[in-house]
Amino acid sequence: MEIQGKQYKWTGNDPKIMHIGIVDVEFGKNVRIVEPVNLYGCKIGDNTFIGPFVEIQKNVTIGKNCKIQSHAFICELVTIGDNCFISHGVMFINDLFKDGGPAGGDRSKWKETIVGNNVSIGTNATILPVRICDNVVIGAGAVVTKDITEPGIYVGNPARKIRDL
Repeated sequence: MEIQGKQYKWTGNDPKIMHIGIVDVEFGKNVRIVEPVNLYGCKIGDNTFIGPFVEIQKNVTIGKNCKIQSHAFICELVTIGDNCFISHGVMFINDLFKDGGPAGGDRSKWKETIVGNNVSIGTNATILPVRICDNVVIGAGAVVTKDITEPGIYVGNPARKIRDL
C-alpha cells in the first residue's frame, strides 16, 4: 500500500490510516504551535504555546498566556484559565468509569474540569473531573481526585495541600 508517497507492506487487512492535524480550532493572537499536534474543535487564547505531541479535543477552552508542554492530553469538557502552565505528560480525564468501565459513546456520563487562572500542573499529573481555583501549583505525578478550593501547593496521590503559596 502507498501512503503519502511511501510504500508499506504488512500481512492481513489494510488498516484505516488516520492523520493528526489541526481542524476547526479558534485561535487567539500570537499562538505558537510545535507540530505534530492533534487539535480539533477547541479554543486557544492569545499568546499561548502548544508543544509537540499534544492532543486537545473538542469543547476545550485554553486561556491567554498559557504554556502546554509536550505529550499533554486535554480531553473534552476541560476549561483552562489564563496564565496557566501544563507540563509534559499531564493527562486530563472526563470519564470516571462509574459503571465499572468506559462510558463509551454515552457522553452524558462525562464530567467537566475547570482550571482557574495562574495554575501550574507538574509533569505526569493526572487531573480527574474537578474544579481547581486560582493560584495553585500541582506537583509532578500528583493525582487530583477532588476539587481544590484553596490556593496552595498540592502533591501526591490523591493530591493534598502541603503549604500555602
